[in-house]
Amino acid sequence: QVQLVESGGGLVQAGGSLRLSCAASGRTFRSYYMAWFRQGPGKEREFVVGISGSGASTYYADSAKGRFTISRDNAKNTVYLQMNSLKPEDTASYYCAASDVFTIRRGNYDYWGQGTQVTVSS
Repeated sequence: QVQLVESGGGLVQAGGSLRLSCAASGRTFRSYYMAWFRQGPGKEREFVVGISGSGASTYYADSAKGRFTISRDNAKNTVYLQMNSLKPEDTASYYCAASDVFTIRRGNYDYWGQGTQVTVSS
């Protein structure tokens, strides 16, 4: 029902910023809870931040609080992740995902993007 395409990844220096985008297809985008996950080298994919369908509610992992901001523009069927004060440990492939309900569990997400690589140099 939903297809997701991420963009905006790249190479940045520690302390720098990057803005990721996730473009979604479908007529019911506003009904989905959207989230960003990431997977670093040799690690499992982990939840970073999520946002409700209306954009009124957000939930951040401790690693993202104070540095990352999630937002969505339902008119454009797009979710964004603004990343500031980037650290080398933020290096990972970042994925956007869609779920019918609020959840931070990877297995509960029905739709996934292909991922976009973020590399932070020290």
